[in-house]
Amino acid sequence: MQDETFPLTKTIADGDVRDNELWQIAKRRAAFKISAFSYVTVNCMLIVTWYFTSGPRSYFWPVWPLLGWGVGIATQYFHAYYGTDLFSSEREYQKLKNQQKN
Repeated sequence: MQDETFPLTKTIADGDVRDNELWQIAKRRAAFKISAFSYVTVNCMLIVTWYFTSGPRSYFWPVWPLLGWGVGIATQYFHAYYGTDLFSSEREYQKLKNQQKN
């Protein structure tokens, strides 16, 4: 898959205008959905493998990939859905401006 970079705005074939910032957010969210699907699929297979090879009374070793990969998925989620606002200087500026008014 080729990564497309767009100028600030780009006219698309149907005359729609694509904003670069919104396009980047949409790409991050789509990538998160793909990663989340992979996470669920692979970890379900690991749990099934554990269940049929070791059994439910044995050590639950799939917990380690679930936790390790889960941290990465959580990080990707926050970056995709809150990444632009979480540590935004514009947001902090607005907070300070509102505090100054009060």
